[in-house]
Amino acid sequence: MQETPINFEEAFKIADRVIFAKTGKHITDIEMMIFRGAWQDKTYEEIAENTEYAANYLHRMVGKDFWQRLSDSLGEKVSKKNFKTALERHWKATLNNSQAGGELLLKTEGWVTSETLKGPILDCSEGSVPLDSRFYVHRPPIETRCQVAIAQPGALIRIKAPQQMGKTSLLDRILEVARTANYHTVTLSFDLADSTVFADLRTFLQWFCASVGQLSGLPNQLSNYWDDIFGCNNNCTVYFEEYILSKLATPLVLALDKVDVVFEHPEIANDFCRLLRAWYDIARRSDRRGDIWKQLRLIVVHSTEVYSALDINHSPLANVGAVFPLPEFTALQVQDLAQRYGLNWDSEGEVRHLMSAIGGHPYLIRKSLDFLCRHPMTLEQFSQVAATEAGPFSDHLRQHLWNLQHHPELAAAFRDVVMANKPVKIPSERAFKLYSMGLVQLHDNNVTPRFELYRQYFSVRLAVN
Repeated sequence: MQETPINFEEAFKIADRVIFAKTGKHITDIEMMIFRGAWQDKTYEEIAENTEYAANYLHRMVGKDFWQRLSDSLGEKVSKKNFKTALERHWKATLNNSQAGGELLLKTEGWVTSETLKGPILDCSEGSVPLDSRFYVHRPPIETRCQVAIAQPGALIRIKAPQQMGKTSLLDRILEVARTANYHTVTLSFDLADSTVFADLRTFLQWFCASVGQLSGLPNQLSNYWDDIFGCNNNCTVYFEEYILSKLATPLVLALDKVDVVFEHPEIANDFCRLLRAWYDIARRSDRRGDIWKQLRLIVVHSTEVYSALDINHSPLANVGAVFPLPEFTALQVQDLAQRYGLNWDSEGEVRHLMSAIGGHPYLIRKSLDFLCRHPMTLEQFSQVAATEAGPFSDHLRQHLWNLQHHPELAAAFRDVVMANKPVKIPSERAFKLYSMGLVQLHDNNVTPRFELYRQYFSVRLAVN
């Protein structure tokens, strides 16, 4: 009887398992792209087509490391030319063990049954997606455009979206590309600053200067560069220009995450935005100072939620640099991600069913797929629990509820929206704030709930007794 050759899915599962068993890390998205292309006998040039990556980078950097990891994991020399044969041998050996009654496969931490290994190793679906995760979803052309933008001298880019849309995951990948280009990278998240940092502008900017210096491996030299008579913004500029930037041999990519935290302090936020804009303007010059500031590339990451009177869209930083709002996942992206989770959704019906309730919201999609893998059920059964406290979205929904309860005027407006069975008109300021929170969709001058999930949950929680 002729043996059936190994197919792509089985080969990839084996490669991912042996690499994870050896290294504790899964095959990354970019490695999966190379694996799929190699399986289809594509050249690196063909694999690189319609991606943000150069063929030489895929070949010399990613591919070389990947084939070495696979070789180490399989215990034999593997290359792009012979990996199919090597994986098929491993696959047949596994089948023979199974037929002989050897249901157990060796794993680094002990023995697990082959039945246990049928499904994918899941991610936690919380927080940012790790760089080595195969569950990250590329959203072309966002990644490419961000990488091109950050390579420009004196660049300033803004990544904006409501909470849990994937901003930090995208930021991590931009910084990884920057490190590959030998740039010096620093990430400063403002949610690490305690309340005393926001006491006044002087304290805030000194913390900012000292933190960036510390993350760059530089000792605190504020006493040598800070003179109150010149003002806080000028002192901060001098510290960067004459100390931090002059000490670094390569361009500095400075990523400012959770900048919306600063906007909870409008008296500081306005001056801080003027400072960043001034740096961007100086870098546009063609003099010595301009050359220095061209070494700085800024990435500003912020949520679009707006509660205070001042927000980044109406600050001195508005309309400066390149702005990248993050879109939802498409149906094809959801279908692909479901397959990575091991869900056998052969038709578009399952994807349409899921997206009819939660759209393509990245966090909600990941949470749904993770939940369905861990708690096998039909999508009809899933729909029954989705908008309940026992469902997978309870933390997400309660966070929105808490925000609304602390802003009664928004809660009242949103109650009108979820109770209506057609688009409704609400005051424009409230419509904008609900939209910035990711709760509604805009239809000309009217709004509707962004997702059916929100209608189901909030029509009960916000109902007037």
